[in-house]
Amino acid sequence: MKFLSPLAFAFAATIPVVVVFYLLKRRRVTRVVSSTLLWQRFLAENQASAPFQKLRHNWLLLLQILLLALAVLALARPYFSGDLSAGRLQVVILDGSASMRARDGKPTRFESAKEEALKLVDGLRDRDQMVVVLAAGVTEVRQSPTSTKPMLRRAIRESQATDSPTRLIDALKLAETLTKDAVGAEVHLMSDGGTTDLAELEDKGMKVIYHRMGERGSNVGIVGIDVRGHPDDARQRLVFATIANTSSNAVSTTLELLLDGRVLEARNLSMEPRSTVSQIFNATQEQDGYFTIKLNHADDLDVDNEASVVSRLPQPMKVLLVTEGNGFLEKALRSVPGVALGVVRRIGAGKLSADVVVMDLPGTMPWPEANALAIRAAAPGWFTNAVETEASAVVDWRSAHPLLRSVGMETVQVAKTLAVQTPVWATSLVEAARTPLIFAGEYERRRVVWVGFDLYQSTWPLRISFPIFIANVMEWLGSGTREGGASTIHTGGSYRIPASESGGDVRVRMPGGEERLVRVESGEKEVLFVETTRAGVYRARVGTNDYVFAANLTDAQESDLWPREELKMGKHAGVTSTTVRRADLETWRWLAAAGLVVLLWEWWYYHRRTV
Repeated sequence: MKFLSPLAFAFAATIPVVVVFYLLKRRRVTRVVSSTLLWQRFLAENQASAPFQKLRHNWLLLLQILLLALAVLALARPYFSGDLSAGRLQVVILDGSASMRARDGKPTRFESAKEEALKLVDGLRDRDQMVVVLAAGVTEVRQSPTSTKPMLRRAIRESQATDSPTRLIDALKLAETLTKDAVGAEVHLMSDGGTTDLAELEDKGMKVIYHRMGERGSNVGIVGIDVRGHPDDARQRLVFATIANTSSNAVSTTLELLLDGRVLEARNLSMEPRSTVSQIFNATQEQDGYFTIKLNHADDLDVDNEASVVSRLPQPMKVLLVTEGNGFLEKALRSVPGVALGVVRRIGAGKLSADVVVMDLPGTMPWPEANALAIRAAAPGWFTNAVETEASAVVDWRSAHPLLRSVGMETVQVAKTLAVQTPVWATSLVEAARTPLIFAGEYERRRVVWVGFDLYQSTWPLRISFPIFIANVMEWLGSGTREGGASTIHTGGSYRIPASESGGDVRVRMPGGEERLVRVESGEKEVLFVETTRAGVYRARVGTNDYVFAANLTDAQESDLWPREELKMGKHAGVTSTTVRRADLETWRWLAAAGLVVLLWEWWYYHRRTV
């Protein structure tokens, strides 16, 4: 047993005062009498008038001492220490993911989590500290370690759930850092447990207390959306949608396809319990816009009932071939569908109007601001001591890479090549005995494919694999250009917005209608926009240009609302959910009640004796 107000024991000094009252004798009044017959009795009474007398057994005295003792104990506020206050530091993690917005709480899971966190704040002792962390699209420390309860309550009440997928690993790593050297520290996780990426915490020895939120899993949601061009008609678009029914009941609902807010088609959809179905819509699109798949179904979660994808019509890919003459390469490029080819002998540094540049020139030169296929060409700093060497046969290649899809290199012979080391930003795709022949990667935000040998010094242009390779390269380098692309990201992700050449800030209109102004520093070529925690369509204004992109939940794990009874942390570790835990139990109320009972008994006993 411990005491919250030990100074109250000073009131125990009142107990001897009560005893003194019982030791004192009553002062006698002197009377003048006319007879001495009662001298013996008078002398006895006179002796009894001494100031103190022997303490005799008295039930009233015992009751009053007991009453005072109970009152003093109640004022000292004794309590029995429970598990909740075992640590001096408590880290409260509020899961702010989309599934916590499900309406099977009070009124949502996230609001129920906040209520649980507020109860923990109420149980803090004077020297305890608490940290409040919000685990949403990004991990955010809402309140640093403090014992000030109003600050903790404000941080919890002002926290909001998002439309982002569950990302608990970063929050738990942060909690592990905070509690690593704190004796008796605890981590309180308020979540529905919808995560599977906690294996890194298996051997951390962290004390995690899992407060499970949610009661059921009644939900139907869109878990996938995409758009592609029709292979036979460039004006037709194929919209793909994947819908999951995570509830335990069969459902019937309506699925709608919208283009820029206009309903194009509606379908009746019936789904078995715990099932997933795919739907394909064929729609005519005259200009750039965005498609929306909408589920008309009432369930516990709304955010996954709608998903959008921005669809830009295909545009010819502008390819610039820089060469002094290479008929094989030019012919292979012209055979790629959708390529508008231009041929020049030299280019300067800087931005080009081309989407892809093919550099068929030897040596080191300033690099163009575009994706590139480089044959013997290199930018400054790529290689040191690159020398020409005998290459002989190809010994290995990565057939699973998109650039080598359906490309066989077993019959290709190379006479001479540049002997180099693969740069750190690239991946070697085709190798000779001592040097890479082809590598690919991203250099200064540009995709680059590098070929280290002169095509005329090999047998490759005579093989069927060469035009297939060139077609794969154009598809990889021109990704998002030929097809127009589907500008969609997951909620909580980031989107790159090109900055204006003339300068100026970027203004982004959010799905709810509010606007965000993003400052652009001088010389920046793009802006990374990260405020995408709400699902919907975002519109960015950059100078006179408009950019549209969509953020969707589309997460099968997040749409599965069934709360998890246990969090797995690797193969051999886990945390079972705890909904009710014993906290510090104060007993002063019971002591005060016992004192009241004693007081009533003393009153009854006194009046019973005097009646």
